[in-house]
Amino acid sequence: MVKHEVSDLVVKQFSRQHYCVVFNQRTGFFARIEESKHEEPFWSWHGPELLDIAITNWCDRECAICYRSSNQNGKHMPVHNYEIIMQQAQYMHVFQVALGGGNPNQHPEFCDILRLTREKYGIVPSYTTNGRGLTEEVLLASKKYCGAVAVSAYSPYEEMADAISLLTEYGIKTNVHFVLDSYSISTALNWLATPPEFLNNVNAIVFLNYKPVGRCKDQTLLLRNSDVIAQFFKTATSRKYHFKVGFDSCLVSGLVRFSNIPEIFYEGCDASRFSMFISENLKMYPCSFMVADYDGIPIQDGNMLETWHRGELFVQIRETLAAGHRQNCAHAKTCLGGCPVFEEINLCSNRETKRL
Repeated sequence: MVKHEVSDLVVKQFSRQHYCVVFNQRTGFFARIEESKHEEPFWSWHGPELLDIAITNWCDRECAICYRSSNQNGKHMPVHNYEIIMQQAQYMHVFQVALGGGNPNQHPEFCDILRLTREKYGIVPSYTTNGRGLTEEVLLASKKYCGAVAVSAYSPYEEMADAISLLTEYGIKTNVHFVLDSYSISTALNWLATPPEFLNNVNAIVFLNYKPVGRCKDQTLLLRNSDVIAQFFKTATSRKYHFKVGFDSCLVSGLVRFSNIPEIFYEGCDASRFSMFISENLKMYPCSFMVADYDGIPIQDGNMLETWHRGELFVQIRETLAAGHRQNCAHAKTCLGGCPVFEEINLCSNRETKRL
């Protein structure tokens, strides 16, 4: 591996897999560039490019739809445990960490975690907040160290709007994370048709596919039960807005089916290929939505890379995605068969419902 760094631009070359990564730590631009006569890698041997880390499962909002079932009894990850992760993350050439929870910015040592991530380990942190606990100390640390901050969209949206206002006043790149289900899709369509004022200064709104896990397992909320799903994807992808519109990889099957976006812009599931989730109790999973139903692999000194390569869950997810890649479907190479864990969230037609 060869690393070149010019100001905010980081370029790392991974010769064994014949590709390099270009990452702008200021703008968030990220690209994999394969060498001539070589394909983009299916997964990164060096380790995950992104770590999704729950530094706490504490939250005083206790939303009905929370996939982690977070509450006021949730535990905080000690900073010395966080450093165990970061030491190995640095060795694996992790570029970014997405801090979550619970509500991560209400971790009592949150600002220290941001500082350590950026200054000591050279990794760019971002986080998702429910909008509470944005003290001046948190806001200043976020501006100094974070790539971006996402605010979760929860009805009735006043707290979200206040949080957006605070973050943007401090000049922090701010996104909105919107969980899309058969009920909330109507609100999403209204926002796209006539963007509300609180979206004026956001960088992007990112839509996330609802999964029936955690505190809410209501099958009627599955997006496939909506009768306006085609209209949503057409509206979201055919108009230009003053903010960016993004989708998590769990919606790739919907994009393939209902939009005309060139497939070069799609990204299949990254779990165990380019990303990993770590829970507040130091267990590793390919994806954060697996925590409730699967046993994670405990972190020990120096075992993260070994787990990335040979951990049973990680190998199983990669094999499932690779099999999806080979399906007899014109779009299989793009969507990798959709979500390998929650088959019922996939939006392809004529799909059987089954679990990994």
